[in-house]
Amino acid sequence: MTTQEKTSPRRRPLARLKNPPVALESLIYEVMDGRPLYYRGYEDVLAGHKTPEEIMGSSSLQWVLVSYFMEIMILKLDRRKYWFASNEAGVHIDHRNNLSHDVAIYDKQVLTPEKINTKYADVPAIVAVEIDVKADISKAADFNYVNQKTRKLLDFGSERVIWVFSSTQQVMVAEKNADAWLTMDWYRDLLLHDGQTFNIGQYLDEEGINVIA
Repeated sequence: MTTQEKTSPRRRPLARLKNPPVALESLIYEVMDGRPLYYRGYEDVLAGHKTPEEIMGSSSLQWVLVSYFMEIMILKLDRRKYWFASNEAGVHIDHRNNLSHDVAIYDKQVLTPEKINTKYADVPAIVAVEIDVKADISKAADFNYVNQKTRKLLDFGSERVIWVFSSTQQVMVAEKNADAWLTMDWYRDLLLHDGQTFNIGQYLDEEGINVIA
């Protein structure tokens, strides 16, 4: 009598995906009026053509400009009075609105130590700086994103909201009590806070950076 040894069927190796599936929720950039706004390029991530890091990371120009604003704030503003935020600092306005700032200045008398925790800040920044639009605004409902976000931040209590648009080399400055929001060429001395100004075009020229519009 012979016994036949049982052998388990050979398993085929699992195919390795170039970019593994990503949960849609992880690609949310902000929430405005209860609607999620995804990072620009999120559909390429869902299709496996890009990784989340490719669409979430800042361009070299964006982080250079963030560094420029941070340098002005740290060197020229009073660190005893203000917090200086960067890195998409989250701001919780209400249960339907969670936004973010590329750069922001907070009053330490408003953002007090007991309000600093593992959650988004729930008080307004004095000044918010946004460098380019990182959200996907291809849907008709989001076409007015810049104005909507600016208005929400001003209504929440920010004194000044500054947008930098590298594609057109322009800066928009919106102030709480101003009759109009001004958009102008970025070769201008513009107020940041407490009498300190910035001039993006001049700064980039000094650094030898040529931005092709």
